[in-house]
Amino acid sequence: MNDPDAAPGGPVTPGLRERLAVVRGRIIEAAASAGRDPGEITTIVVTKFHPVSLIEELAELGVRDMGENRHQEAQAKAAALDSLGLTWHFVGQVQGKKARQVRTYAQVIHSVDRPSLVDALQSGESTVDCFVQVNLTDDPARGGVRPRELDALVERVLATEGLRLLGVMAVAPVGAEPRRAFARVRELGEQARLAAPGAKYLSMGMSQDFPDAISEGATHLRIGTAITGNRPVLG
Repeated sequence: MNDPDAAPGGPVTPGLRERLAVVRGRIIEAAASAGRDPGEITTIVVTKFHPVSLIEELAELGVRDMGENRHQEAQAKAAALDSLGLTWHFVGQVQGKKARQVRTYAQVIHSVDRPSLVDALQSGESTVDCFVQVNLTDDPARGGVRPRELDALVERVLATEGLRLLGVMAVAPVGAEPRRAFARVRELGEQARLAAPGAKYLSMGMSQDFPDAISEGATHLRIGTAITGNRPVLG
């Protein structure tokens, strides 16, 4: 008898295949409602605190884009899974002193949020894709540049060797109406394109709000628990 949770490389974590299928179905549905092609939407599975084995299972199920937000964990996972040819997205805050290490394994950095980080990521040897993160709250402790400072940071990225600007990234504020927040991100993305016409992508939408993000033009979704399940309890 065939095991419905079996992948070519071995058994899959119970429910993983089903959760992935549900999310993919919801993405297709949301894209259709918005009159969009789901093929233009990249789903990044955020695997923070999950083991390497889960990422291997995701790869067996056809997932190629993985997201991490802790440097040490991301670095170790990328090294362990180097042979799989995955695309690694760094979605957390980048410490300036770790910036050059992050760019050695991450193909995309979603959280460029200050001039000093742009300078730390500069390189004449290779190019990394990046998003400028915008802070949609009044809390300066949250990651992201203030909207009024977006243009200056975009210009800084464009003038920096080794960085290729993809677009704008943001997180919907807690308690806010997600679609309204994502509409604001879309406007900021249009603003960024005045200086960088090629920066046409929007990294927004997580497990709880990605259909709203798709409605407002999201091209990169950062989805964790809706696919991976709850994070392991750390003892």
